[in-house]
Amino acid sequence: MTCMLLRFCPLFRSLVKRLGSEISFFNRYELGRQPANTKLSSNKTVRRVRVRGGNVKWRALRLDSGNYSWGSEAVTRKTRILDVVYNASNNELVRTQTLVKSAIVQVDAAPFKQWYLQHYGVEIGRKKKAPTASKKDAMEEGEAAAEEEKKSNHVTRKLEKRQQGRKLDPHIEDQFGAGRLLACISSRPGQCGRSDGYILEGKELEFYTKKLQRKKGKGAGAAA
Repeated sequence: MTCMLLRFCPLFRSLVKRLGSEISFFNRYELGRQPANTKLSSNKTVRRVRVRGGNVKWRALRLDSGNYSWGSEAVTRKTRILDVVYNASNNELVRTQTLVKSAIVQVDAAPFKQWYLQHYGVEIGRKKKAPTASKKDAMEEGEAAAEEEKKSNHVTRKLEKRQQGRKLDPHIEDQFGAGRLLACISSRPGQCGRSDGYILEGKELEFYTKKLQRKKGKGAGAAA
């Protein structure tokens, strides 16, 4: 009976580990489960995992979208993840397009562009057309724009008031022009089954932009 009790004693377990005995006892958290290695893929796959205490985790194996927050505008939209561009821990995770926490990704700018137009009445990221267009085309575009811009006085006043304190970072505006925004994953896809995050702004955006430019420069130098 004493031997049986000893087996469940923590000191006995640690002693067994140190001595390297054939008899080994381990807790469920010592299983050493395989990492999720969530891949960027349109074939979304999330598995339900039963864990310690009867709790549940969601193991994302393949994802292609998530909820991303634009902090300065206090708005969140679901958008597609287009590419994994940087990972501070390992370049192999970039090469294999693996979604992990703190990975830097490019997301589709369309949902945020649509929200900005609706909220401020300003279309951002629109490329200016060449001045070679004919007068007829210009007139048709003007008529279409006039039809779209028909708004009530109340809506017009509301948009004007919102535009008083409107500020848009030039770096983010350039990204809207390209249709891709740099974002950081803040959730853990292998634990909660989601790849949610936030759009990079300010000093953080400058830091990662420099990192990516340096990376491109090294790649070009190696190719030459």
